Amino acid sequence: MKLYSYFRSSAAYRVRIALALKGLDYEYASIQIAKGKQFEPEYAAVNPQHLVPVLEDERKLLYQSLAIIQYLDETYPEPRILPIDRFERNRVRSLALIIACEIHPLNNLRVLKYLTDVLKVSDEQKNAWYHHWVTTGFTALEHRLATEPQTGRFCHGDKPGFADISLVPQVANARRFKVDLTPFPTIVRIDAACNELEAFKKAAPQVQPDAE
Repeated sequence: MKLYSYFRSSAAYRVRIALALKGLDYEYASIQIAKGKQFEPEYAAVNPQHLVPVLEDERKLLYQSLAIIQYLDETYPEPRILPIDRFERNRVRSLALIIACEIHPLNNLRVLKYLTDVLKVSDEQKNAWYHHWVTTGFTALEHRLATEPQTGRFCHGDKPGFADISLVPQVANARRFKVDLTPFPTIVRIDAACNELEAFKKAAPQVQPDAE
């Protein structure tokens, strides 16, 4: 397998965690999106959206981080990332989608660059935008994790899975942008539990080949 990745991309980070949890080896192909390398013709031929990650497996190109993770779970079913029970699957998917649909798309690199480069907002305004959407999403996520009985050591029970794979990169980004995480003790606790595990350590941005 070959993973087109960038060390700071939270979407690529998700896939790295899933690959590590599955114990799958892969070639790391760095796409320096902060330097615009995603727009070069060679990578545009791989992904016309100019985004990472893309996973190549059996000469097929796979797109969108959560779809890739579900593919990995279907193709390499042990250890499981998604529960077997359909109601439990819905729960972990819904938790992951709070992050992947309601927080991350509003705060990824291309959105932040549009705010500063096109709309000419100040850095202070950009950071306020970032903090607002993280806080809004985390408030809902914290409530669910703190009150739903299915929450255990991790987002769902006592084994890491689909929701945790989405949570950890978003917490890392929130810390990088200095979001106050004090109101979210359950999120912080689960993030800490995940980062004790070797798979999460192996996938962390700071240990990737292209880390700066």
